[in-house]
Amino acid sequence: MSGFILISVISGVLFGLLDGLINANPLAQKLYKVYEPITKKSINPIAGIVIDLIFGFIMAGVFLLLYNSLPGVNGMIKGVSYALLAWFFRVVMYVASQWMMFKVPVQTLLYSLATGFGEMLILGMLYGLTLKPEI
Repeated sequence: MSGFILISVISGVLFGLLDGLINANPLAQKLYKVYEPITKKSINPIAGIVIDLIFGFIMAGVFLLLYNSLPGVNGMIKGVSYALLAWFFRVVMYVASQWMMFKVPVQTLLYSLATGFGEMLILGMLYGLTLKPEI
């Protein structure tokens, strides 16, 4: 249980760091200008940290729940399988909705797909290398 808590906290912190890296770099700033009219001028860092930590616990917990059902013979492959699943439900569906509903440049959508894939892959590999159901 302590391993689960530690990895959940680490993945929550990693979520925050990766989101900052993905969204605050110069390329992202240029690509995300399309959202400028609706972007908040300031953020609540405490709320962001809490949300990322909650996401870390949820993602780690779901990984453990799905562990035996995920394809793969070892934790690493199961982690990559989980990353692909999370990427589809978290990123691909979001990007497809953005593409259908808004005039968002293709480069922005591709950036979101690529960076979201990298983020989910890092987290999935973390879970796969460190978490395994106890029962």
